[in-house]
Amino acid sequence: MGDFPAGPDGQARCRWCASAPEFLHYHDQEWGFPVADDRRLFEKLCLESFQSGLSWRTILAKRENFRAAFHGFDFERMARYIDRDTERLLGDAGIVRHRGKIEAVIHNAKRAQELVQSEGSLAAYFWRFEPDADPQVVPQTASTSVQSVALSKDLKKRGWKFVGPTTVYAFMQAMGLLNDHATDCVIRPLAERERTGFSRPGR
Repeated sequence: MGDFPAGPDGQARCRWCASAPEFLHYHDQEWGFPVADDRRLFEKLCLESFQSGLSWRTILAKRENFRAAFHGFDFERMARYIDRDTERLLGDAGIVRHRGKIEAVIHNAKRAQELVQSEGSLAAYFWRFEPDADPQVVPQTASTSVQSVALSKDLKKRGWKFVGPTTVYAFMQAMGLLNDHATDCVIRPLAERERTGFSRPGR
């Protein structure tokens, strides 16, 4: 994917952020910047699971509705959801009403609790899968990686659902485990600066 001038400053950015008005802020302020907050990491993995078969624009437009419906993606609280909560969510027109995905993220909340107990935090676990920088790799030319396959496989072994390698790779891109901004994107050096100064959890 090439670069594309987007935004009021006329600077080059990743092509995808010009495909919808709401993408610009998400691209400039969030995508690719490193995250160590467990709740944000869990939220993003849930939203990527909901995106499966859909567009990110659909999910981003409903993100605040998702946050309200799932109590801010507090996985400790979500792990206590009962059947009544599932039915409540299935009746919420503000989110994606897919029973399999709703049940999966509730199930994953319990797995997240287990992961925190065994690894100390979600952040410490996920950041172990950060790939080494490879200057030969062209940004945004892959949908999976060796690391996303490994992470997906390990999550599935731990009982997580809707966490295939493509879903996990998109999660890793967004949460800054790699800097996949286009080479000439004005945000790329900003994301890289954040990554350089970022204290890797658990290290």
